Parts: sequence; structure tokens; C-alpha cells
Amino acid sequence: MDRITKAARLMIVSDLDHTMVDHHDPENMSLLRFNALWESNYRHDSLLVFSTGRSPTLYKQLRKEKPMLTPDITIMSVGTEITYGSSMLPDDGWVKILNQKWDRNIVIEETSKFPDLTLQAETEQRPHKVSFYVDKTKAQVVMKELSSRLEKRGLDVKLIYSGGMDLDVLPQGAGKGQALSYLLNKLKTEGTLPVNTLACGDSGNDAELFSIPDVYGVMVSNAQEELLQWHAENAKGNPNIIHAKERCAAGIIEAIGHFNLGSNTSPRDVADFVECKLDRVNPGYEVVKFYLFYERWRRGEAANCETYIASLKASCHSITDKARAQQDPTATFVFPTGVEKTLHECIYAMKGCYGDQRGKQFRVWVDRVLSTPIGLNTWLVKFDKWELSGDERCCCVTTAKINAKGSGGASDGYTWVSVQQKWLEGYEKKDTSIWLF
Repeated sequence: MDRITKAARLMIVSDLDHTMVDHHDPENMSLLRFNALWESNYRHDSLLVFSTGRSPTLYKQLRKEKPMLTPDITIMSVGTEITYGSSMLPDDGWVKILNQKWDRNIVIEETSKFPDLTLQAETEQRPHKVSFYVDKTKAQVVMKELSSRLEKRGLDVKLIYSGGMDLDVLPQGAGKGQALSYLLNKLKTEGTLPVNTLACGDSGNDAELFSIPDVYGVMVSNAQEELLQWHAENAKGNPNIIHAKERCAAGIIEAIGHFNLGSNTSPRDVADFVECKLDRVNPGYEVVKFYLFYERWRRGEAANCETYIASLKASCHSITDKARAQQDPTATFVFPTGVEKTLHECIYAMKGCYGDQRGKQFRVWVDRVLSTPIGLNTWLVKFDKWELSGDERCCCVTTAKINAKGSGGASDGYTWVSVQQKWLEGYEKKDTSIWLF
């Protein structure tokens, strides 16, 4: 979180399965729409938090299966683990809190006495979480008896039932809601409490997220009955919690607009990027816009006309332009293979690839778009560029130098000066004969 030195404009805290990630959407379009919105409008001054019941093992597995962004903070295992950044650095202070009146061995001993409880996979058993499957017809009786037994053994635990089958035994101080409260208090102490926080969920273990004061909440349209029932009993008249009309990530985008938390127009919903006006102009939007056009060009969804090509060329410094060459002689693109070309040569090559991915599973998205000013109206922009083609997923760690156009600064748009890429380990492209931008 060191990249944000003041209060985040918006902090989104979202569950993953069936909230941020729609498992019934094979094209992942709602997720890709959110990705484009976040990276173009919010990444530079806001915080993204994933709050999931998944263990670190299953969380990392989901990241390999879906085009997910890298969050600033990850809350896993139903609020029992908090980590920071892409390196997932654990929060030791949270661990100390959860250790109070908790003994995992006693939990294992007592739960073994219940034949209706079936242990979940080993990956789901964590230091502060013991997880079971239990039939919903037996759940209430089992939970009441188990809670009584553990209390007699001197433990202070919390039982969370969700999805009509999952039972998690946690320390009383744990849970998605408590983890969020801890996080907000920590940010407040550091003087960086977010201006607005939006909690997003679909199931029973997300209910706690909506109980935090001064937090907006959205139950996505596909929310499970257990969460809707909780809302009816506890928060029906709360205007800060809505039941979205849209599914999953699309419902999150809907909530951003409903609560006026900022722009909720995803660049993926814009037919002509010239028409899209931002609340805050930033280099992130330029990056998202370019790679979305690149995807549409390869898929044959953008018009094949010289106007677009001319516009791209106008947005790139050309070393054939003597005046600009003297100003900045590095108007080049360095491929992950080490090959170096001018940006105009790359655009010319792209021109010949129009529609080569038409009708195929081909998507492009960017992650971790962060810009640093390095001079007057000049930024160094770093991001991960992902490309999905069929079953192959490739990624390049990319660094671009971007200038503001004209005397009006960034409001006049940007000019690409140079781009350099290197493969992200484990995501190299097998056939590099066609790798553009």
C-alpha cells in the first residue's frame, strides 16, 4: 500500500466467487469490463481488496483460471488471513489478534464427534480456520451443539454457514467483517482512511461486510437466499446497501454509479474512445484505451480504416521526424525477445493483422497500471499486459514512457515515446512470430 500516501478515493472490498468472478460467464466479460474500469479510472488513487473464503492455494488457482487483477490487499480463508501486495506479505498484527482464545487442536477434537460433519480438502484447513461440509437440514442443530461444546472447552469461536453446505469454524475475532474493520482502523490510524468504501458480496459469509458503519454495500443480483434473508432481517431500510440488477462484477459497476462513487463507464462499453470523458485524466486510461483498441483490431471488431491507423501514428513519436528525434531519440518498442523496432513499424505490422483473431477466443487486458511523473508532462508507466489466445495465456511486464500532448497538459491526450517489455516468468509465449505491442 506504499504507493498511496494519502486517503484512497475509493476502496472496493469484494468477494470473488459469484461476486467479482462470474463462473457462468465463459467469456468473463463482466470481469473484463470491471478490469478496464479499474485500471483506467481508479488504480492510481484507489485500493482494491479481494475478500474470499478461499484458502491461498485455491485463490492462486483461481487467478490462473480467470483474468483477475492484482489486488492491493487480499483477505482470505473467510477473514482469517490478511496479506498485502503481489508478494502477499502477511499482517502479523492480525495473526496475534486471532490467536486469542483459539486452539485448533481442541476444535479438531470436538468436531470429530459429529458424524454429520465432513472435513473439506486439506488446502482449506488453515491455522485459524477449520472447514466442513454439512447438509443444510442438519446445519442448525450441529452448529448449536458444537458451539456449546467449544464454549465449555474455553474457546471463543465463530461458526459461519454459507452456500448451503460450507461450515467454517473460526476464532470469534475472525470473519470478513472483522478483517475489514481491522483494516479500516489500521488505515485510520495511519491517516489514510479511504474517502469511500464499497463492500460487494453474494453469500452468507459476506453479510458481515455490510454491517460495518459508513461502508456502502452491494449484493449482486445473483446473491444467494441466505444473504437476501439476512438483508431482509437486518438491513432492509438501509439506503447504503442495495441489491443490484446486474450479476457479479457488472453489479459492482452498477453500485459505483448508484452511490456516485466515481465514473462507472467501463472503456469496454465505449464504442468510440474519443467520446469517453474521464473524471480525472491519467496515463492509465491511455494504456487501457490503446490495448482495448488493439484487441478489437485483432478481433476485427474495429473499423478497418486509415483514420484509426493515422490516429495511432499521431499518438506515437516517430524517429523519422527529425525534430522529435532530437527531442527524444528513443521512440522505439523493445520486444520481450530483445528485438527493437520503431513504434511506427509496429503500427504498420499491426495494420496487416486486422481481424486475424476474428471469431476466436482472444482477449487483452492490463493489470497493475501505475504511472510515475519523471518530468514536466512526462510519465513512466509500468503495467502487466496480458493476452489470452485460445488456451494460451501470456504476459509481459511492460514499461512505457508517455508524454502529454500540446500545451494543455494531459487533458489534450498523450503521446507514446517508448515501450519495453519482458516476459513474466511462467507466461512466455510459445510462438513469438506474431507478438504486437
